Amino acid sequence: MTKKNKQNSGGLDFFGRYLTVWVTLCIIAGVALGQFLPVIPQTLSKFEYAKVSIPVAILIWLMIYPMMLKIDFSSIVEATKKPKGLTVTCVTNWLIKPFTMYLISAFFLKIVFSNFISPNLANEYLAGAVLLGAAPCTAMVFVWSHLTKGDPAYTLVQVSVNDMILLFAFTPIVAFLLGVSNVSVPYDTLFISVILFVVIPLLGGYLSRKYIIKSKGIDYFENVFLKKFDNVTIIGLLLTLIIIFSFQGEVILNSPLHIALIAIPLIIQTFLIFAIAYLWARFWKLPHNIAAPASMIGASNFFELAVAVAISLFGLQSGATLATVVGVLVEVPLMLTLVKIANNTRHWFSR
Repeated sequence: MTKKNKQNSGGLDFFGRYLTVWVTLCIIAGVALGQFLPVIPQTLSKFEYAKVSIPVAILIWLMIYPMMLKIDFSSIVEATKKPKGLTVTCVTNWLIKPFTMYLISAFFLKIVFSNFISPNLANEYLAGAVLLGAAPCTAMVFVWSHLTKGDPAYTLVQVSVNDMILLFAFTPIVAFLLGVSNVSVPYDTLFISVILFVVIPLLGGYLSRKYIIKSKGIDYFENVFLKKFDNVTIIGLLLTLIIIFSFQGEVILNSPLHIALIAIPLIIQTFLIFAIAYLWARFWKLPHNIAAPASMIGASNFFELAVAVAISLFGLQSGATLATVVGVLVEVPLMLTLVKIANNTRHWFSR
């Protein structure tokens, strides 16, 4: 593998070269696990708090921790002094994404697929899509940033700002687009997600970095200790895929046509939002390590929040909840595709 190709694969070596193969195998393994050994996902599903799966949270923590290790905390202050990347993220996520999600999903679910989906069910699927569109990513964006060699300190600031906006903007946006008045943010889901996916790995990374540098020096930390975690992120990602698809295997096998129909507008929306933010960042001459994470936050979704709200508003067996679950299923393969696109277009951006 050449040095250039190794950089484009995010330094993942063996895993990076065949990542598509591993993802496909893990999806198949997850569905098979749910079908032939249902006791495993049934047991794992019991470990849940505020609609957040604790086993998945632990794996996400493992994925995020290596990135948190790289954060020089003095650089967080410097990140706040660079408003362009934050502007791209916030405008794309809150002034564009929810509304394009509504328009694209409504067009496909109510018009293009009207012969396959009843009007009532189309409305429910649309509601689930809107819930996804109004909730930008909090956790997995650290993984996508890591795989695109994003600036970890700036990514942390971007995620934190979006979480604060979410507290105030999510409810009115969803209420406006869906015409419902009883939308509320499940704060327990939001807060536990922030604690699990931001606070704990951030604290772990800070303490580890401080201790290792103090005891063994910065050279050991950067050239030996960090390299021990080269493949931890991708292994955690693959294990997460197995668990997620083991949870949802029954849904996939019972409703394959509707899942495919729901997935189409979600896929189009994901690529559109990524393109808007990414090309905007290029036009503004942002460095790639800020442009890529800024584009990934809006392209991916805070699916724990979307699923929790769908269940509380429409019920566990509703079409809205199914649509949010489809969002979970398509997100990782889609985002890995965007990671590859971002890495292959790194030369578009100034260093």
